[in-house]
Amino acid sequence: MSNPAGAAVQPDAPGAAPATTVPATTPLTTPAAVPVATAATAAPAPPERRCDNCGASVPGRYCGNCGQRLEPPVHTLWHFIQVAAEDVTHADSRLWRTLWALLFKPGYLTHEFLAGRRARYLPPVRLYLVLSVVFFVWFSATHQRMTVLELDAPRSAASGAAAAPGRDEYGPMAKALPDESPQQRAERVCPDLGHLGPWQDRILGRVTHACRLVVLDNGRSVRDAFLHNLPRAMFLFLPLLAAGMMLVYWWPRHYYVEHLLLFVHNHAFGFLLLLLAAGVSALLPIATSWVRFALCLYIPWYVYRSMRVVYGQGRWLTFGKLVPLSFFYLVSGTLMVALTVAYSGLSL
Repeated sequence: MSNPAGAAVQPDAPGAAPATTVPATTPLTTPAAVPVATAATAAPAPPERRCDNCGASVPGRYCGNCGQRLEPPVHTLWHFIQVAAEDVTHADSRLWRTLWALLFKPGYLTHEFLAGRRARYLPPVRLYLVLSVVFFVWFSATHQRMTVLELDAPRSAASGAAAAPGRDEYGPMAKALPDESPQQRAERVCPDLGHLGPWQDRILGRVTHACRLVVLDNGRSVRDAFLHNLPRAMFLFLPLLAAGMMLVYWWPRHYYVEHLLLFVHNHAFGFLLLLLAAGVSALLPIATSWVRFALCLYIPWYVYRSMRVVYGQGRWLTFGKLVPLSFFYLVSGTLMVALTVAYSGLSL
């Protein structure tokens, strides 16, 4: 008896093992024909790379979890210099692209940020903070001879130098008396105003203390405190300007953050431009007057052009809004400087 597959089936003998049916079409293979993988021929799996910052697996060059670049630790100074140079001068670096757009493309960075194209440029707040710190460090270092108040009239007269008008004539109280110490002179020029109440005593006491410090060091302490507080005051000044911009651009409606972002970029531009102008004037003193003239023309045009780019309105309408904004900026800026001076004196 044969099955349809053509395989012979033998009847089971008593006590024998069951017969095994083998298809005739299935070739029998020998153990030598089966490929065997050995340890010598198997390729070792590459080690898994992990981020040193967060420990996540990193398949590429950058960590997908925290964004840190995968690189070996810095062992030599030359390696450190190479990494720093690559960060600054790499073709994809955002620094030079941002600075170029900030100087020569008014309103462009604000427009790009609002359009959602942000990864290719430095963040606006970070850009503002870095440039403001550099600017005020430079300003403090190059304006150390700025005098708030000059009260040392007898020494100026003894030196034989011609006194500038308004610097050594403050009435007889400013002149030192014979055998009078500087502390006694300060107490005489700035007497205690008496007890008028808890709040009055607290405020007038600070005024008296600030006045005596001004007499003792000719205003250097007030100057240093003012230069220290001015960057923070200007940063707090930006929201006030953005509120004024909302009154001018009330229709069509814009978000408050749009106005604030425009002022952040424009002030960062001002810091950068003044730093570059100072550098050009230091290298070419003969061109100082031309640099100042160029600043007087370029800064107003830059502000005007940035408003047109961001808000997209016509020339005359933008110019008509720039005039009241400029007046508001001057008034509020003067008030900001006065309050900063007062705060600097009272916080000594």
